[in-house]
Amino acid sequence: MTYLLSIGIGLLAGVASGLFGIGGGVIIVPLVTFLFQIQAQSATATSLVALLLPVGALGVWHYYQNGLITSENFKIGFLISMGLFLGTLLGARIAVQLSGPTLTKAFAIFLVFIAVRLWLSASS
Repeated sequence: MTYLLSIGIGLLAGVASGLFGIGGGVIIVPLVTFLFQIQAQSATATSLVALLLPVGALGVWHYYQNGLITSENFKIGFLISMGLFLGTLLGARIAVQLSGPTLTKAFAIFLVFIAVRLWLSASS
């Protein structure tokens, strides 16, 4: 059952990533926490393990084939990845210092903030 749940989580995160361009952690972290009953730090680490693979390669290829990715997109994406590389280390250092419940609450606040911002910008 763990194998099927894991693949299902990956499939859902992949569809959301390809559809919305979101990081898989928005899907992966909460589902891994709830379905496998593991602490927030371990769920975050599990998400990072999944994201180490070239998960976006097929999505990027499809967007490229449809003329939606330019050299500017690659430049911006590469620069963002440099920030991600360093930011992930900083975030991991902070996360291991927090309790599981505190990290979970912080993540929930982050998601609510993003949801409200998206809702309000779509209403304009």
